[in-house]
Amino acid sequence: MAQTVLSARAEITEKALVRSFSYVGGKWVGASDNATLPVHDPATGDLVGEVASLTGEDSAGAVDAAQAAFADWSQTLPQDRSVILRRWFDLMIAHREDLARIMVLEQGKPISEARGEIDYAASFVEYFAEEAKRPNIEGVTSHLPDAEVELWLEPVGVVALITPWNFPCAMLTRKAAAALAAGCSVVAHPSHETPFSALALAELAERAGVPAGVFNVVTGRASTVVPPWTDDKRVRALSFTGSTEVGRLLYRASAETIKKLVMELGGHAPVIVFKGADLDEAVAETIKAKFATSGQDCLGANRIYVERPVYEAFCEKFTAATGALTIGAGMDDPEIGPLMNEAAVAKQEEHVADALDKGARLACGGKRHALGRLFYEPTVLTDVPDSAKIMSEETFGPVAPITPFDTEEEVVARANDSEYGLVAYLHSMDPRRIYRMSRALQYGMVAVNRTKVTGAPIPFGGTKQSGLGREGARRGMEEFMEIKYVCRDWA
Repeated sequence: MAQTVLSARAEITEKALVRSFSYVGGKWVGASDNATLPVHDPATGDLVGEVASLTGEDSAGAVDAAQAAFADWSQTLPQDRSVILRRWFDLMIAHREDLARIMVLEQGKPISEARGEIDYAASFVEYFAEEAKRPNIEGVTSHLPDAEVELWLEPVGVVALITPWNFPCAMLTRKAAAALAAGCSVVAHPSHETPFSALALAELAERAGVPAGVFNVVTGRASTVVPPWTDDKRVRALSFTGSTEVGRLLYRASAETIKKLVMELGGHAPVIVFKGADLDEAVAETIKAKFATSGQDCLGANRIYVERPVYEAFCEKFTAATGALTIGAGMDDPEIGPLMNEAAVAKQEEHVADALDKGARLACGGKRHALGRLFYEPTVLTDVPDSAKIMSEETFGPVAPITPFDTEEEVVARANDSEYGLVAYLHSMDPRRIYRMSRALQYGMVAVNRTKVTGAPIPFGGTKQSGLGREGARRGMEEFMEIKYVCRDWA
């Protein structure tokens, strides 16, 4: 039998938000074979609870429910869909603290970051509640005599959403709110490591009045839950956030049914600091870019390039700031929490050992922390050669590699020498250089003299192998819509 959250430290006020069963067709259901999956607190290793682990047949049943609900939901007046989404937003804000505490238990991030994620997640629901009313018919000047031409935006159909463990609320609402606003019905699969956050959102969606079958959350192993969706031609679009490697697998699996794909894949963000930049600001912003979510962020800084005249000063300031970061369990609200699993810690160890073998210098950190097996010390490596694995592979943890550069042309070439193209960070006070660099960097997003750039109104996404399509903004809703061209003869 699935179990609920166990930790007394969570102090969750609204116990009904803690759900252990999947939400399908407006009902809370277990697996047909009664299978469950355990969820553990990464800070302590304690069992948080168990959730239903649905079978492939169960997962296919979720598509049945979504398909049955699609006709009515797609024909619901946009302003009525907007009202329901707004109620969902209001409920998320009302239960912000409980949602944040659930997230800390299963994901491990500091409680202040979790609260910030709930605000971020809710902002997508609020934004798309408004956008739901705006996919208007577009008139086009006719190229034919006696004909009237119109373009209609219509919902694509059933949409499959696959979300990661590092942002278990925000990545779901960014996709689901857009799809629901467009008039699509949804089958969603949260990571098996962080399912409770998604189930809590499903509970609130039900309270908000989302009709049965419109929003379905299926828990279990991705290898079991997802294949019935990629194989099913009724699933017209698939949105995924995760690694490029898994994205390639989903791309192949969706080819037979020709689905629309929206993918936010891996990142390997460069930070570029030029002489003349505000060095203290550059250090502070790079700390944010590197260590938010304990480095487990696709937008996380992975390669730090510093112009040689200010290289030593930057390294000194950055190392001091890194060494001052607090480490602990999420409920204690540190700056660095535990990593998600053993594989994540092993990758930090591999990248650090490889960089040191290739000539990098260890400025601070470099090992597991005494707090527990999933805690890794915030680490700074300097003089890191481009041949080190950390300079080409996504680290997804609290290890910062720093390397010097001499010319603008050189650093552009080195920064662009990557299969990834999600975000780049630039620090300079020269407006002409800022313009040239913003043009030259082959990334979907460029942050200049700051770290935070994301939000509901912006089209989030990358180039190259960092993904397909955009999330957020009006374009995020249009990813779940098709254009119908209507040409009427009035002769």
